[in-house]
Amino acid sequence: MFCSAEAQASVRVSPQPWLTEGESVTLICEVSGSSKGWTFSWFRDHDHLSDSSRGAGGSYTLSPAALQHTGVYTCRAERGRPAYYTHNSSSQTLWITGVSASVSLVINPSRSQHFSSDSLSLSCEDQSNSTGWTVRRYTDKDTQTCAKQTGSGCVMDSLSTSDTGVYWCESESGEKRRPRNITVHDGEVILESSVDPVIEGETLTLHCLHRSTNSPILSADFYKDGSLIQNQTTGEMNITTVSKSHEGFYYCKTERGQSLHSWISVRVRVSRSGQISVLKILSFLLAASPHLLATVVLLYKCYRARGNTFCQT
Repeated sequence: MFCSAEAQASVRVSPQPWLTEGESVTLICEVSGSSKGWTFSWFRDHDHLSDSSRGAGGSYTLSPAALQHTGVYTCRAERGRPAYYTHNSSSQTLWITGVSASVSLVINPSRSQHFSSDSLSLSCEDQSNSTGWTVRRYTDKDTQTCAKQTGSGCVMDSLSTSDTGVYWCESESGEKRRPRNITVHDGEVILESSVDPVIEGETLTLHCLHRSTNSPILSADFYKDGSLIQNQTTGEMNITTVSKSHEGFYYCKTERGQSLHSWISVRVRVSRSGQISVLKILSFLLAASPHLLATVVLLYKCYRARGNTFCQT
């Protein structure tokens, strides 16, 4: 194997390396000084990834991302015969956390961008156990517990740009849930968007806010992935019936300034096919044995009555 001393592979991630299962992420492998004629190989935790369809064209996409995709990724490029290889790229860690309906990271004000000097509060709310969770964060410096921790919450009285980072809920046993990006801007304009992914089919609403009033600015241009998509005289933009194609980096621009970019994630709505399958199974049981079906129905009623706990037999 011949390695190039000049050509160096590097890897970057879009939109972010911290995400929740079900979201999408793409790793891009690039070669310095040359972009043509290369084929790419991908590795996770030093193991070669053989799924060439995901790694075609120098990009490796996980859609949807799952817990088992968490790991350290590197790439390598090759071209020519005999094969001429770059050195392996530096590593890029992807961290995918689980979806937990019982745990929520509540952010107030509920948006992903915030003005410097403003206050911000975060709390971990667990429907089954309100204690045992703390707010943790990862900034450009390190991973740490929120400085002003109050039980399962965190309060920041005066934000600074150094507070930009990823925040999540972490249990006493080390479980991590609900990572969310928070960006602090020292400019005059921010984009107000939800901190949570938008569910497919719902409406996405964006506002362009000004520092002095914290209210929408009249007449604002809205951009997606660098392209102008709407010019509004209300400072608000609505996209009805959102689909995965609406995922991307959004920002707004006014005569008073421009906001930072925020990634808007769209989560696919859960299919009802599972419920249909259950109905098919019940129909089959009815045809095969009415007595067996009656037993199943009674067990299910008992299960619901006992708070999702099966009854003793």
